[in-house]
Amino acid sequence: MLDILETISSQIHNGTLKPIICVGDIMLDRFYYGHVDRISPEAPVPVLVIKDEKLMLGGAGNVVANMAELGAPSLFVSVLGDDAEGHCILDMLNAKSKCQVQILRENQRQTTVKTRCVGSNQQIVRLDKESTNSINNDSQQFVINAVTNNLSTSKVVILSDYGKGILSDQVIEAIIKAANSNGARIIVDPKGHDYSKYRGAYLVTPNRKELADATGLTGKSDEQIIFAARQLMSKTGIKNVLVTRSEEGMTLVTEAGDVKHIRTTAREVYDVSGAGDTVVAVLTVALSSDIPLYEASLIANQAASVVVGKIGTASINLDELYEAILEKETISAEKKLFSNIQLQKLVLEWKSAGLTVGFTNGCFDLLHPGHVTLLEKCRSQCDRLIVALNTDKSVKRLKGDSRPVQSEISRAIIMASLQSVDAVVLFSEDTPLAIIEELSPNKLFKGGDYNFETVVGADFVKQAGGEVVLIDLVPDQSTTRLISKMNQK
Repeated sequence: MLDILETISSQIHNGTLKPIICVGDIMLDRFYYGHVDRISPEAPVPVLVIKDEKLMLGGAGNVVANMAELGAPSLFVSVLGDDAEGHCILDMLNAKSKCQVQILRENQRQTTVKTRCVGSNQQIVRLDKESTNSINNDSQQFVINAVTNNLSTSKVVILSDYGKGILSDQVIEAIIKAANSNGARIIVDPKGHDYSKYRGAYLVTPNRKELADATGLTGKSDEQIIFAARQLMSKTGIKNVLVTRSEEGMTLVTEAGDVKHIRTTAREVYDVSGAGDTVVAVLTVALSSDIPLYEASLIANQAASVVVGKIGTASINLDELYEAILEKETISAEKKLFSNIQLQKLVLEWKSAGLTVGFTNGCFDLLHPGHVTLLEKCRSQCDRLIVALNTDKSVKRLKGDSRPVQSEISRAIIMASLQSVDAVVLFSEDTPLAIIEELSPNKLFKGGDYNFETVVGADFVKQAGGEVVLIDLVPDQSTTRLISKMNQK
């Protein structure tokens, strides 16, 4: 996922990412934090002694806050009440980086406010002030015009529907129709029981309960979720569905018939407030960066795992997302590191399943494009690829005291993080002959700078009925050359 994040980050920083339009119900999230030491003598309720108060953008505002935190440009369109809370929200929006705002103030409308009282990290009560009636006709036309007039400069439009009256059926229909005509994709964070109003949307992101409400189908198992999502797509004409499943992660069901289960990576969950907004924001930024839907969903799932570890309506920045992905991929890479004995058992399992096992080896001190290409070519000719790495002591004997540049564990983790590599093992001898004889791979790969007579283990592999394959190298790519250049600088 790091390569995906690099693509997103590059477009954000070089200013090529087009503004994302977000339209929907915005609200003010107020948090009172304190502690509870006693029960009120007036009634059997806890007494919260307030120590801190925070104001945050909620609802569609949290989507915009997340995009601003990522550094992505946005246009936010909504309607607020002409009250103190509406003024507060406007001030907070105007302070957001790269966020354009087109807001209409409607008289006699109550701006939605959600007040949460939290004692010792436990929410005690939530108090709501809100309007749920649809905005008036003039306000509806304002919203439609604000979106449609800016579609030529946007690839993606978010409809953040919290059922507070901004996204009436007429507004939704007009925006989806205009967006489809302009080639922009509609992403919907849905509300209500009738999703036919979202007909023509590229993607909806219901949680498990919302999916059940919309379909009348209980979705607990993977199979039930898939069935309900497909029923929803069939009945409403929505192209893709991403179901958020709390601690179980997400399930993506696409118009092409593909199904992907994305498991959660959250370590500790403190507060799920606004996690769905983070998913929508990060997913949409990725899609606007031309990242495919499944990969965009992976990034969004990783972002959600970070924000649920925060207290309050939280957002995430690129650095936090980078660190979380790096940690996840490092842990994932470590799962590919094996001892000789472990790998012997695994190879037997692979072969029993009828899989072709490939093997290559080297120091792989500074990974460069030549290495990556070599490994990809190896993997394309087998079902499982093992890479045997020289230990640090072995590298020093072969290359001299100045090598390796990177430790054996660093080299192993980097190697294991490559999709083309299925297993990594260390060997301390000067040659990999012993481990080749232990594993007896079906195919032995080596770079084209070798010949069949000089490949260590070639005779053993061929006698065992295997094959030796020489892979053409990428010209002008070598670790020695890289180190020489660095030393010259």
